[in-house]
Amino acid sequence: MDGSQLTVEVHSTLDVLSEKEWDACAGGTVSGRSVNPFVTHRFLSALEKSGSVGYGTGWHPRYLAVYSEGELVAVAPTYVKEHSQGEYVFDHNWAHAYERAGGEYYPKLQVAVPFTPVTGPRFLAKPGWQQTGVQALTQAMVQIASDNELSSLHITFCTPEEAEAGAQMGLLQRTGQQFHWTNEAYQDFEGFLSRLSSRKRKNIKKERAKAQSFGGDIVLLTGREIEPSHWDAMWRFYQDTGARKWGTPYLTRRFFDLMHETMREDVLLAFALRNGEPIAGAMNFIGQDVLFGRYWGCVEDHPCLHFELCYYQAMDWAIAHGLLAVEAGAQGEHKLARGYLPVTTYSLHWIRDAGFREAVGTYLQSEREAVSQDIEVLTSWGPFKQSQGEDHE
Repeated sequence: MDGSQLTVEVHSTLDVLSEKEWDACAGGTVSGRSVNPFVTHRFLSALEKSGSVGYGTGWHPRYLAVYSEGELVAVAPTYVKEHSQGEYVFDHNWAHAYERAGGEYYPKLQVAVPFTPVTGPRFLAKPGWQQTGVQALTQAMVQIASDNELSSLHITFCTPEEAEAGAQMGLLQRTGQQFHWTNEAYQDFEGFLSRLSSRKRKNIKKERAKAQSFGGDIVLLTGREIEPSHWDAMWRFYQDTGARKWGTPYLTRRFFDLMHETMREDVLLAFALRNGEPIAGAMNFIGQDVLFGRYWGCVEDHPCLHFELCYYQAMDWAIAHGLLAVEAGAQGEHKLARGYLPVTTYSLHWIRDAGFREAVGTYLQSEREAVSQDIEVLTSWGPFKQSQGEDHE
């Protein structure tokens, strides 16, 4: 394989790439579930077809495709970016410093799943082609950025293995943190609670009781249980949250219609209903062994309902369906008290200007040390009993 002649092509639309071939590079399915739903052809295509990326958004698709004797063996979701929005690995300070020095930071090259701070493969390759695919894609990315005089290349929320491989190839490695919940083979939610200190256990029980007393019902929907009207409600919730967080929501209404058409089996909706009408909801994506929490919103405010729909219902569902973890999105140290512990996230970067690249590399070394220390401290503050039999307050 390594000795075969490889060619790399750049495509501005996924329409020219076979869904079957792309997904074969993206990991395919296991027991009917996509290993990672966000790198599937149907998810990325929905972003494109809905107008969430493309003209007028600052995200210009440039999908990379590696071929060996006409066979597609590796791909990467790549975009030319005109800003740094919707990435969740913040480089605004880099952009400001670059421009103060007289350079133009934008456009830049971004390898990512837009608007999705979820760790997953970014160098997608068929089995047996991983090492060759990573090398070919990385070389192509750097070459494209250099030839087109783009300021930089950013590969965000890549896997730890990709981060290590990229660093060995000379890319700058950056770390961050998120809060994830791990299913320690719990039989039920009570099994999880039994692992917590008594104070944290009591607090979660109070929160759940308070949330569930809002005056309605909580329902979980997936697959054919999801109807078009549910997407109307989710769109209202998403708009409310998006307007408050980002000013303008990233996703279009059409994106949610495409989720109904192509990804209902990959989605879990948690709704709070009053008189049969959704007043709050959370949208999750179902991976092979992880439940990914993505969007939340409400039209009525009720104490602790956010925690119930976004965290506790997700944990309940993951336990019932044998999933290994729940990832509840970016940031949020408030998740720590609810059983979500800090984990390391990774990104890779290349900067065309050698002097600026060296300065950023020095900064990233200090940042990695600070992130590591922060994770160690936060983990020690977690809600779990410190030792077997201990029930500290």
